[in-house]
Amino acid sequence: MNSKRKLRVGIYLRLSNEDRDKEKNDDSESIKNQRNMLIDYISKNPDFLLIDEYCDEDLSGAGTFRPEFERLIKDCESKKIDVVLCKSQSRFSRDMEIVEKYINNKFKEWNIRFIGLSDNADTEVLGNKKARQINGLVNEWYLEDVSNDIKSAFYSKMKHGEFISPFAPYGYDIDPNNKNKLIIDSVASEIVQKIFKLYLSGFGFTGIANILNIKKIPCPSLYKYKKGIKLNVISKKSREEIKWTPNSIKRILKNEVYIGNLIQGKRTTLSYKNHKIIKKDKNEWVKSLNTHEAIIDEETFKNVQNAMKERTKAMISTGTVHLFSGKVFCLECKHCMRKKSTKKHDYLVCSNCYDLYKKCENKSSIRYDKLEEIILNKINDKIKLFYNKEELKKIINKNIMNKNIDKIESLEKQIIDLQNQISKSKRYLINLYNDKVNGLITIEQFNYLISNYEEENDSYTNLIYNIKRKINYYKDKGQENNIRFRDFFELKKLNKIIIDEFISKIYVGKDNKKNNTRNIYVIFNYK
Repeated sequence: MNSKRKLRVGIYLRLSNEDRDKEKNDDSESIKNQRNMLIDYISKNPDFLLIDEYCDEDLSGAGTFRPEFERLIKDCESKKIDVVLCKSQSRFSRDMEIVEKYINNKFKEWNIRFIGLSDNADTEVLGNKKARQINGLVNEWYLEDVSNDIKSAFYSKMKHGEFISPFAPYGYDIDPNNKNKLIIDSVASEIVQKIFKLYLSGFGFTGIANILNIKKIPCPSLYKYKKGIKLNVISKKSREEIKWTPNSIKRILKNEVYIGNLIQGKRTTLSYKNHKIIKKDKNEWVKSLNTHEAIIDEETFKNVQNAMKERTKAMISTGTVHLFSGKVFCLECKHCMRKKSTKKHDYLVCSNCYDLYKKCENKSSIRYDKLEEIILNKINDKIKLFYNKEELKKIINKNIMNKNIDKIESLEKQIIDLQNQISKSKRYLINLYNDKVNGLITIEQFNYLISNYEEENDSYTNLIYNIKRKINYYKDKGQENNIRFRDFFELKKLNKIIIDEFISKIYVGKDNKKNNTRNIYVIFNYK
């Protein structure tokens, strides 16, 4: 180094989270005291001149994921400094690989001296390298121990059903009184319920995403951003442009968190030094049941999972799946039958026998509306086996008055529940206003939440109005006496929910040209 001029010194300061606990017993760990120690040392060395300060707070000493550390290295490579001064070698890095790369190699190449005061690390002192390497190993062992301790603590929390992520899944909030517990987000939870209902009604992932986007319902990341939750979202689009996607819908529909279960520990990092995320085997996941209030009941969730196993892709034109999607198979080759459309009719044809790929004898298609008629009749025949028409008539006639009274009482109870909900919403409005006044939420967030409140309040008022009309209807006209038993007893039209509820599989045989018939077998969920 040039002895004719003062040596340019860069001081590096670092304080990690684990160091904050030490501050109580060792003041020298603080940034302030690190700085004082290093500046005092420079003042006692007339050959040293402080050029710059590099300070990383709340960042681990493992790896180089530290902005100021990166700046320090760039300045060293650019020959802007001659000496790197730290409280100790561990402040520079606890990672032996980093120590070897820079202190023992690159700094030597760049003609830079490294000094660690408290552990006497100095690259200009002969024989000091072995001591620095030993310190480096000790520091790395410390890192490994800390990493293992943290993983053990997280695993223990997961085993006890405690939520360990810093961000709650969409539909939930983290309990302000217990950061390891989830509570329901009243606004987002309604969207979750809507997603499950739409899927069981026949809409696919894309169709549901389109509906939510058309209604301008914020996607999970945008919703959390509007609530003031800081998420790191990697996207070339602005936050306002990020929309619901088929994958986001699918993740919600498959997530057991919505039935009150926690499944954690699905992913981990390669090591405390390598932060690459890897997926863990399912047998390593930590599952805890009934850890928080459910948004979706277990039966609905189960029906959705079964539907996802059976369904084919939704139609591009409507975003929905057809009635028999995933249910109809060829009796001859057992391949699924696909829906085809012409200007006149829709058809189903064996997927093993279309275009130029003809390996099945079942070459004739079946009209979609004809199959729908056949299945409707078969389901109604099945229903008749479950009910005795005459006995059912007696029961209905005997209990008509009781049913009317029960219905009216049930409807009146619904009105009371809705009125309580309106009162609760009014209290929410008052709290919301106070949050705005106290600066806890922004005006934009306040306006957004107010619009949701007004929509919700209008829906409650409309529901009460309609329920009162029903009560008057039951009181004045006695609707039960005008009902035809056949309407109570027999299905008129099919929908996806009915198909999924009653039918497991439908097998369609080949067309018999002689008598123009074909075998159709239905496997019911109920025997």
